[in-house]
Amino acid sequence: MSYVTTKQLTKSFGDNTVFENVDFTIDQGEFITLLGPSGCGKSTLLRSLAGLNPVDQGEIWVNGENITHQSPQERGIGMVFQSYALFPNMTVESNIAFGLKMKKVLSDEVTKLVSNVIELVDLKGKEKQYPHQLSGGQRQRVALARALVVKPRILLLDEPLSALDAKIRKHLRQQIRDIQKEMNLTTIFVTHDQEEAMIMSDRIFLMNQGEIVQAGSPEEIYTQPANEFVAGFMGHYNLIDSSGAKALLDLDTPNKVAIRPESIYVKEEGRQYAQHISSPRQGVIKSHQLLGNIIRYQVAVEECELTVDLLNRSSERLIPEGSSLELLFNLNEIQPVGAQNDTTFVCL
Repeated sequence: MSYVTTKQLTKSFGDNTVFENVDFTIDQGEFITLLGPSGCGKSTLLRSLAGLNPVDQGEIWVNGENITHQSPQERGIGMVFQSYALFPNMTVESNIAFGLKMKKVLSDEVTKLVSNVIELVDLKGKEKQYPHQLSGGQRQRVALARALVVKPRILLLDEPLSALDAKIRKHLRQQIRDIQKEMNLTTIFVTHDQEEAMIMSDRIFLMNQGEIVQAGSPEEIYTQPANEFVAGFMGHYNLIDSSGAKALLDLDTPNKVAIRPESIYVKEEGRQYAQHISSPRQGVIKSHQLLGNIIRYQVAVEECELTVDLLNRSSERLIPEGSSLELLFNLNEIQPVGAQNDTTFVCL
């Protein structure tokens, strides 16, 4: 039986329906990410699971127990917010111990549990400091420790890394994942960052306009988009209409198709290509972006403008703007994504 189950969850604020009839199941120990653009309902859904926003209809079950109408304190759920929500007049130690003291845990036990979790989140030596004396990453670890010390049955994380710089963010997301695995803690994480979701998750629930439009492993979401929204949100897919599919790929299809930038190759003289690689198409480099180990080119070909990602092997191999080249398409990586009249498309 699933550890967490939601049934037909619906939440509105006045005339604004944030999400409607949301169903999902989560196994114990899974790391789930609610991913989607701003305003899609992911944070409101998380707060509803915590009991901070009562739902209008539907049910929430945890480990066989209906918690839909329980108070936040009764649910056994820990939550970490983007804004840390620490008490500024309390030390690190006191902030972490607060929840235990509210539960009237004995003093000796509080000391032991707080000491253990401080070591777990790598805050040894910071116990007597106050929030204003800590870096952003340290404050977020205090917030994480405060949620973990009460031994929640579910941990909820509402964009806890978005205010941090890139280096600290990468370190802390790995630390969170390591702790989650060590504790086998069922975790639901909210972000709008695709890379973060891909790296951290067992499964991703991709949301749009109050609906979970696709749920699956990071690999499934990335390589098998269910529709045009998913293809556009994940992986910078090129969306191609039926006439473009015919011209570029020799495909007869009434629907649009999508192909990832890394599944388009620049033809190299003398190299042999497999049968699932298309015949070449002439293109012209319009522009490029250097993204570290990737160079992202915009290439005009057959009245289309396509995004092509190539490995940045050396500066000498940078293809100048205006250069002609031949593109090849990996036909095994082409995904159908929906009806022709869904939205606009790349090929004009």
